[in-house]
Amino acid sequence: MSDMTFDKMVAQMTPAMYDSFKQAIALRKWPDGQRLSQEQTELCLEAVMKYEVAHGIPENERVGYLERSSCSTNDEAGESDAIKWMN
Repeated sequence: MSDMTFDKMVAQMTPAMYDSFKQAIALRKWPDGQRLSQEQTELCLEAVMKYEVAHGIPENERVGYLERSSCSTNDEAGESDAIKWMN
């Protein structure tokens, strides 16, 4: 899919489509129960993120938002505040 076609699709997304995509990403399934492929998950996530920016969704309500409790990058024990990715 070309970027221009993808951007047009995102521009035409309705709030219901946005909610459906978010749910599909969270469950890794379409509403009919079919599992999302890796490519479908990535495309849905990209569409949701672009929709959120285009529609002015507050940052703290966006997909992937992480709230930081402090400005420090190190805690008292000297360990970093890094995110640990788990599969």
